[in-house]
Amino acid sequence: MHSSILELGERFRKRSLSPVELTKDCLARIARLNPAIHAFITVSSDSALEQARHAEAEIAGGDWRGPLHGIPLAVKDLIDTAGIRSTAASAVFKDRIPTQDAEVVLRLKNAGAVLLGKQNLHEFAYGGSSVVGYYGAVHNPWNLAHIAGGSSGGSAAAVSAGLGYGAIGTDTSGSIREPAALCGVVGLKPTYGRVSARGVIPLAPSLDHVGPIARTVEDVAVILEAIAGFDPAALDQNGPASRDIPAADYTRALRRGPGALRIGVPRSFFYEDLDPEVAAATDNALRMLAAMAAEVREIELPVPTDRSLQSAEAYAYHAEFVARTPELYEPETLRRIESGRNLSAKDVLEQRNQLQNTRREIVGVFENVDVLVTPTTPVVAPTIADLLEDPDQLRARELVLLRNTRPFNIWGLPAISVPCGFTAAGLPVGLQISGPHWQEARVLQLAYAYEQATDWHLRQPPNPQRPD
Repeated sequence: MHSSILELGERFRKRSLSPVELTKDCLARIARLNPAIHAFITVSSDSALEQARHAEAEIAGGDWRGPLHGIPLAVKDLIDTAGIRSTAASAVFKDRIPTQDAEVVLRLKNAGAVLLGKQNLHEFAYGGSSVVGYYGAVHNPWNLAHIAGGSSGGSAAAVSAGLGYGAIGTDTSGSIREPAALCGVVGLKPTYGRVSARGVIPLAPSLDHVGPIARTVEDVAVILEAIAGFDPAALDQNGPASRDIPAADYTRALRRGPGALRIGVPRSFFYEDLDPEVAAATDNALRMLAAMAAEVREIELPVPTDRSLQSAEAYAYHAEFVARTPELYEPETLRRIESGRNLSAKDVLEQRNQLQNTRREIVGVFENVDVLVTPTTPVVAPTIADLLEDPDQLRARELVLLRNTRPFNIWGLPAISVPCGFTAAGLPVGLQISGPHWQEARVLQLAYAYEQATDWHLRQPPNPQRPD
């Protein structure tokens, strides 16, 4: 799994490697490692091989669709796939088979990607640990006793363990970036509306984002190019949830470099109560970034922390299912959904108006700095046993893990997590870089420059063994 997506594409075109060979290798690896990690809920072996054969024939015939053509990827199991069950890791939807693909899946198919299957997650994406769900907990490939993060835990764990060359996750409070950080891979939450969420089972439509997870910044950029773009049919509770703002050539942007950027470091809130090893890794990363930047300055940010809009929107989606079959939910998920029951329509409208105001106000921050840099998570991945030992504290512990990522969902800003170190126990640490709305290219450029100056992305987890 050392080759990049671009390198694999060149090998396909030179016929030194075939999409079928690569897909078979991924499926064999999934068969061997997934029983220990629980990263996949559904493995689409037959259709994946059919797609790989089709891609191989097209490429051989000179019909090359681009760098994702023939590349094995997978998607989080709350993203609709026609003819393949989409469960959201819940008994509520265990037999749900969509008739249409989500917009992001259509774009992957148009790019010629091979879909390996559907990845495990925290039930209905309502959590940051991926230990609550009908199909069991996702395990961290770096140490199976630890969580992979959530809610896109299966997607990050699969990429980390080499069970595919990329994944599509969703992010409402940090559900792409947090598991990417805990699993030692790269995860990008684009600007709100940059990637269509149409056909994705929602958690909170006003805050839901869709984005890529991959081993490197370059691979993330390649996937983003395929899935980004205007979708006039995408709507959220406020109306249009996709903007007609052209996407960039993200992979080409990486080659230009970030230039001399002004880096903002919001110490208050984001750097408080850090695990000492997270603090040390982040400080080392900042020193490296300072050598690349025009300026590194500490700034103050007003950080929004209210979660009532998420609670209300989650309840609105689930109310019908909760009324009909509450017993099919995991108890902890049901408790979280019920927390949004009592917000009035007036309160929700006020919260949505405030969200739009907050997204407008954050623009002013970038008059004085070009990017923001924080630790992705304040702590490293806890053990699964430790989290489950006290169910009453599970949500509080998850909120700590999501503390630094959640504000960027409220602001709607593009934000990426890249590996920036490891603890003495061998657990990954992530660095978060964010920029202005629609400036994914800038965020990717700095992330890529940092990644190329380090070797964290080259490390691979030990192969977990099938449990006895």
